[in-house]
Amino acid sequence: QVQLVESGGGLVQPGGSLRLSCAASGFTFKSYGMSWHRQSPGKERDLVASISSGGSTYYADSVKGRFTISRDNAKNTVYLQMNSLKPEDTAVYFCKFRRTVDYWGQGTQVTVSS
Repeated sequence: QVQLVESGGGLVQPGGSLRLSCAASGFTFKSYGMSWHRQSPGKERDLVASISSGGSTYYADSVKGRFTISRDNAKNTVYLQMNSLKPEDTAVYFCKFRRTVDYWGQGTQVTVSS
C-alpha cells in the first residue's frame, strides 16, 4: 500500500536551516510529481513546493529563494531544504502525491523560534 513518511522536523532558531525528507513506498515513485504542504493551527493546508516527475519545480512566493525541493528516485525520497527560516514558517509539513486521490504523510513539526 502507499506510504509516505516524513522526517527531519524540529526546533530551529530564526535564520537556521532544516532538511525534511519524505520516504515513499507502494507506488512507482519516479513516475509521479510530489509536493510539500504545510499547516499552522487554525489555518488551511497550503502548498509550499512541488516537483514533477521530470524535475520541474514550483514554489510558493512565501518560500521562493529560501526553500529548495528535490527528489532522489533511486531512494524513493523527496526532500525540502529550508534555509533562512522565519517564525512564520512554523507549521506541520506534509508531503503528498496524487494518483486519482491524494495520498498524504503523517506530517513533521517544524518550529522556528528563539
